[in-house]
Amino acid sequence: MLLCIDVGNTNTVLGAFEGPALRQQWRVETSHSRTADEWGILVRQLMTASGVEPGKVQAIAVSSVVPPLAFALERMATRWFGVKPLFVGPGVKTGMPILYENPREVGADRVVNAVAAYTRWKTGLLVVDFGTATTFDAVSPRGEYLGGAICPGITISMEALFRNAARLPRVEFARPPQVVGRNTVASIQSGLVYGYVGLVDGLCERMAAELGFSPKVVATGGLAPLVAGLSRCIAEVDEHLTLEGLRLIHEMNR
Repeated sequence: MLLCIDVGNTNTVLGAFEGPALRQQWRVETSHSRTADEWGILVRQLMTASGVEPGKVQAIAVSSVVPPLAFALERMATRWFGVKPLFVGPGVKTGMPILYENPREVGADRVVNAVAAYTRWKTGLLVVDFGTATTFDAVSPRGEYLGGAICPGITISMEALFRNAARLPRVEFARPPQVVGRNTVASIQSGLVYGYVGLVDGLCERMAAELGFSPKVVATGGLAPLVAGLSRCIAEVDEHLTLEGLRLIHEMNR
């Protein structure tokens, strides 16, 4: 069994694979103060509660955008599972040329998403990941990572609005009845939801025009289904894209 761990700034997603099949996944808060032993206890408890035997874990693959957690996760893997984890980063085989000015600057999650998407669709792509930051990643029809864009994520954009506008209430990120809001809550939801959809479509259209090919736009991340349902550009949603990319990269480096 392979345990994949995708560490984001806000949440950490874990997935247990048996062969190519994702048997179970979990989402927990990313805590910078959690020790190796706390990680080990948490992960084993999650697995046991879901009917997944921790003792069957034979390998662990990690992508992380939080470097300070690397030591705790490595200790957790060796002490609680008896395996040396694979961290996606420089020197790890991905099967994808990185045409960034400095390939070391590309976040592990962005590379993992690009590898998973190209392996599945085998065409030119834009991968949109709705995380703490929303990232846009372009992949050529030949499977080369070209670059992309990074903008504030939905949640931190909402928090900035509520924190800095004292009279605006905190609202759910949900589709309002109409674009022209008839009350304050609906007006905020319209601005957040349709404003973000406009951001996504606008960037995708500008990137497609610049790339010179018509990319398939794929979305992942917790809020991807809501945005994709309103977007004119997003063609596919795969909430497990990052975990699948970790599995593929682990297979390349066995």
